[in-house]
Amino acid sequence: MKAVAGIDADKVLRAQFGWINLLKAGAAQLIVLHHLAFYGPMSDYVQPLWPDLLDWLGGSARIAVQVFLVIGGFLVAKSLAPAALPGIDSPLQAIWRRYAKLAPPFLAATLLAAVATPVAGIWMMHDSMSAAVTLGQLSAHALLLHGVLGYESLSAGAWYVAIDFQLYLLTVLLLWLSGRLAGQRRPGWLMPLAVTVGIILSLLYFNLDAGWDNWAPYFFGSYGLGMLAWWASDPKRKPGAMTVLMALAAVPVLLALAIDYRSRIALALIVACALFLFGRARTPSRGRAWNVINALGRISYAVFLVHFPVSLLVNALFTSYVPLEPEWQALGMLTAWGASLAAGAAFYRWVEVPLGRVVQAWVAKAGVRTVSA
Repeated sequence: MKAVAGIDADKVLRAQFGWINLLKAGAAQLIVLHHLAFYGPMSDYVQPLWPDLLDWLGGSARIAVQVFLVIGGFLVAKSLAPAALPGIDSPLQAIWRRYAKLAPPFLAATLLAAVATPVAGIWMMHDSMSAAVTLGQLSAHALLLHGVLGYESLSAGAWYVAIDFQLYLLTVLLLWLSGRLAGQRRPGWLMPLAVTVGIILSLLYFNLDAGWDNWAPYFFGSYGLGMLAWWASDPKRKPGAMTVLMALAAVPVLLALAIDYRSRIALALIVACALFLFGRARTPSRGRAWNVINALGRISYAVFLVHFPVSLLVNALFTSYVPLEPEWQALGMLTAWGASLAAGAAFYRWVEVPLGRVVQAWVAKAGVRTVSA
């Protein structure tokens, strides 16, 4: 990517979506802390020291994943249908591009978790540790089908990567079907209507049944809200059209919350509203605070992938070689948090980015044009 007026174009892009990076960075920290509090064993010893905090982190903090779901929908609308028009060119290529972006770093992190688990097992035994990996289990992870096929996840958060891919696939399918229905007309109302129907079905049926939580429809309510937020925030739209789109987003959610209140869905609506207001806003490209926020947002996927094996090893070392006092084990949790961020930064620089370049080069040789999503 060429420089723009002497400024690295990548910095311009990050500055343009600084508020999204802020949301991603904050949500990623909560996910790391949630897993540290939920899985233990360090948190078991720290519980008497901070009982309320650990109870909240181990329980309610998990809804931070809704931030990623809504942002995912927001960015997929930006990438695949920025003007909300139905239809998509080369749907199979679009699906392949998404898989090629998600799967290689995910598989690398999965292999890391498969190695870290038996190493941690040298020092500790805990129910947060998975059994020895099998070839079938590893293959299912590589295909992002582990949840669907009933295999135990090798790392906390592995389910989300598979769901993200399913949601992307479902979006591509909706675009393709709506394009086939629309023909040459391509009305701008068809895709928002289709997504709204998907939100209603998700919130009033699929999301009420935990048996669907390995499938995209369970989460499409939050994802669809992100898509509608992108389309509603289009500055080219008239205020009336913006109001209609936001009503399409809000009314089904409020109805679903009235029928069965779910804090995760309430949070998804709040995030969608925030993206509607600030998702496209430019933020300063310089300044220490924004540099930190953009950096944390940039490595959020890497942190999400590697924090579990890192935390597992820190748990093993601290519970084996450090006094089992609440204060010492609290230090261990903070160490695991910091180590997860450091490992995420290293993984982003030395694994995720190089793998992305290799995949892009390979895809370019195959004649498939890459786009960011």
